[in-house]
Amino acid sequence: MNLDGETNLKLKHALDVTSSLRDAGSLKEFRAVIKCEDPNEHLYSFIGTLYNDCQQYPLSPQQILLRDSKLKNTDYIYGVVIFTGHDTKVMQNATDPPSKRTKTERRMDKIIYVLFSALMLVSFTGSLFFGIETKRDISGGNYRRWYLRPDRTTVFYDPRRASLAAFFHFLTGLMLYGYLIPISLYVSIEIVKVLQSIFINQDQAMYDEETDRPAQARTSNLNEELGQVHTILSDKTGTLTCNSMEFVKCSIAGTAYGRGLTEVEVALAKRRGERMTEPLSIDTVDSGKSVKGFNFRDERIMNGRWVKEPHSDDIQKFFRVLATCHTAVPEVTESGDIIYEAESPDELAFVIAAREVGFQFFKRTHTSLKLHELDPFSGEIVDRVYKLLHVLEFSSARKRMSVIVRSPENKLLLLAKGADSVIFERLSKHGRLFEAQTKEHIENYSEAGLRTLAVAYRELGDDEFRIWEHEFMKAKTSVTADRDVLVDELADRIERDLILLGATAVEDKLQNGVPDCIDKLARARIGIWVLTGDKKGTAINIGYACSLLRRGMKQIVITLESPEIEAVEKHEDKEAIAKASFESVKRQIHEGKSQVAREQSTEFGLIIDGKSLTYALDKNLVHNFMDLAVVCATVICCRSSPKQKAIVTRMVKSVTGRTTLAIGDGANDVGMLQEADIGVGISGVEGMQAVMASDFSIAQFRFLERLLLVHGHWCYRRIAMMICYFFYKNITFGFTLFWFEAHASFSGQPAYNDWYMSCYNVFFTSLPVITLGVFDQDVSARLCLKYPLLYQEGVQNILFKWVRILGWMFNGVLSSIIIFFFSTNSITGQAFRQDGQVADYSVLGVTMYTCVVWTVNCQMALSINYFTWIQHLFIWGSIALWYIFLMVYGSIPPTLSTTAYKVFVEACAPSLLYWLTTLLVVISALLPLFSYRAFQIRFRPMEHDKIQRRRSEGLEDDGRRRRLSESSETRNSSELPSEIRIRINSLKGSPRRKNS
Repeated sequence: MNLDGETNLKLKHALDVTSSLRDAGSLKEFRAVIKCEDPNEHLYSFIGTLYNDCQQYPLSPQQILLRDSKLKNTDYIYGVVIFTGHDTKVMQNATDPPSKRTKTERRMDKIIYVLFSALMLVSFTGSLFFGIETKRDISGGNYRRWYLRPDRTTVFYDPRRASLAAFFHFLTGLMLYGYLIPISLYVSIEIVKVLQSIFINQDQAMYDEETDRPAQARTSNLNEELGQVHTILSDKTGTLTCNSMEFVKCSIAGTAYGRGLTEVEVALAKRRGERMTEPLSIDTVDSGKSVKGFNFRDERIMNGRWVKEPHSDDIQKFFRVLATCHTAVPEVTESGDIIYEAESPDELAFVIAAREVGFQFFKRTHTSLKLHELDPFSGEIVDRVYKLLHVLEFSSARKRMSVIVRSPENKLLLLAKGADSVIFERLSKHGRLFEAQTKEHIENYSEAGLRTLAVAYRELGDDEFRIWEHEFMKAKTSVTADRDVLVDELADRIERDLILLGATAVEDKLQNGVPDCIDKLARARIGIWVLTGDKKGTAINIGYACSLLRRGMKQIVITLESPEIEAVEKHEDKEAIAKASFESVKRQIHEGKSQVAREQSTEFGLIIDGKSLTYALDKNLVHNFMDLAVVCATVICCRSSPKQKAIVTRMVKSVTGRTTLAIGDGANDVGMLQEADIGVGISGVEGMQAVMASDFSIAQFRFLERLLLVHGHWCYRRIAMMICYFFYKNITFGFTLFWFEAHASFSGQPAYNDWYMSCYNVFFTSLPVITLGVFDQDVSARLCLKYPLLYQEGVQNILFKWVRILGWMFNGVLSSIIIFFFSTNSITGQAFRQDGQVADYSVLGVTMYTCVVWTVNCQMALSINYFTWIQHLFIWGSIALWYIFLMVYGSIPPTLSTTAYKVFVEACAPSLLYWLTTLLVVISALLPLFSYRAFQIRFRPMEHDKIQRRRSEGLEDDGRRRRLSESSETRNSSELPSEIRIRINSLKGSPRRKNS
């Protein structure tokens, strides 16, 4: 079933009463009534009963096929439709996706408000002065500006109604200065973000060959947010690890089996400085053929030698439980091999382990399980059939799974496996023979980073089972809301007085590159939180193995596993337990804050277990907890539930006020992904639900390093620079209109031809700013990864602070002043043409517009760090396009071209003054920003300025060969050179790695 996005097997089977109906004829004669619950969104529960021949048969999720399910191992089915349309669970689960907006977009909205206020102010100022000037046109019967004929004018210039004329002028000003509001900015940003997303999708350095999955930007409106991540909240299983379980060790009858050390044990031994007596890795122990899911190495167990062990009877029962207590389905391949489909990787590993030891599960029906077993007496493989009576399924609340079977010897057996805390409390007095040794082994396995389950069984009496089964079936057939509660209570009743057999230990290996990735993210000063369901010891050792916890980092551990709390719990007073737990967590948080305050130069790692986290998230304590957590470099939350993951994410986001990124791979991570500012899904073993709920998807955790440090940094810088430049060019253009209007007595006369103004944002300045947003790189991908601290430019929002935004706006106003006053003073009042004619209104407009186009495009050239031929084409092409437009538009008859008719060909182009003025004005307008950047780079350089300087110095020191190598690497277009550089560097590094 893939309705929930998961690709693992969901076992479905018909009721006994309906399993014989295999054709249309028998179905036609069948009569039954189904009573069930109302439509709801719960995918994993169903309450219903089928009534047939005065008998009741309970319906559970195992009999329900949901819409969008896919059949496997079955050609076709007959069924009855219960819900349709909007009543189906897929429609009941349909919700609007969470709306996520970046902080840059929110700030941009505020900037638009500022510009709109400036528009209103400029228009009001112009209309005020226009009203004053207009009112003075008639004073005491005298006409001041007689040539305007104020006595015979329209309402727009009537001195007798100056206030009304000023109001109409205000409306004119709103239209005239509308260029201050960059409407086209939103369109340009969308284009840029889509192109940035394409580059992310096509980045070969984030392509996983093993799974054939590239990185995918599932939304394009969060690109720049990738460069501002302050805190990462990560799942562990399947995210930091592979979620490909391998059976590596086990404890049976108090004896530990399994050779070799895990990755975590190796890291733990190195940290402690211990000598390793066993091989460095389990993989180095010779075991013959390699079997996926089985990495168990022990000559005492393998090849049938277990029959010679002292507790061979317990070993036999142990592996029988693994071979029968599951919901896996066997499938025979064309080559005759048996493969399994299971609901979870753990379950698959157990079935494979049982098969490799000699207990091969080969056939399942809805009433039986068939095994090939090694007979310890004859030494031969025999077939055994276990009648399957009931399956008591695993759930996160029960933390265990049991099956009730009847063995070939006609014994009723309950076989169980589950969390050690749950199994141990259900053991009988005589079933605790190996409890102490097993607990010790489980603790050792947990320290080694292994996932553990306890295995137990019991024999049932016929009378006991018959009474229990009657009540159990009655509970299952009840159509009430508390049916699941009743079923769980009855399951709990039978799962008592168990006899302990041992414990399993499966390894979920770290993904490739995880330690290096986390180390680099930590060097970028990104806080990392891991929210896992593992035990505290397991989580801590995994933390050391993947560099979450590092040497020199002090640990602050908040836990309720203390003698004081255990003493209170024995009294079973819930209120007293809650109060004592709350006070204990409060005290530990206070002690942690005091320790951090005392040792401010030390790096801290915070570890908190699930029970403690419940109290830490209390409204009276949560802010103290978050104050402590945000100053720690690493936070590990153990035994976290999916709901706690979402709550923690929400609190981190709200308390820090910074960008949070959540990354996970399973359905239990969806809430966390949707709560975070950015959700990154890993398309792993657990299916695709996390990916479907995410904003970005990657195949391996290690790709997060490149997604953030390279693409995140580039996207943030590009978008920030693009927006600032957009405001600059529009203010430069808009304020030249204002200065000209002031020069013309605030008459509302535009400085430029209407078509000049219409084409400004469309043809002459739009494409260069898009290339800035798509291709610009302050440093290469290799240097982004080499200097992770560069990422802090985005976290601290250095490039999009109000000071920087207002600085660009001021530069736009300054450029407009230089362009207007230098242009007017250079070409007016003297001969402009060869025949002695002075410059008129049309010539002044063309000269000013030319200076604006040159200035804003050259300003772009100064701002760009990384040139490609595309940028050269668009920047200089936009300037050339202006001259082409002038000639083409000027050749149109004056009835259409108006003031532009022949103005360039006949007036401007032949005049040396026009070209000298353009050169003078452009240089003067560029000088302020050029001087500021020169001063900044020399005396107050930013992080990327320092890296660029190091790079240039490195090129000079390394000589001609390296310069040639670098130039050949950067010869192609924007994203491609960085990809090639990464590939080349990795290839250069591979011989060294092999030699080392």
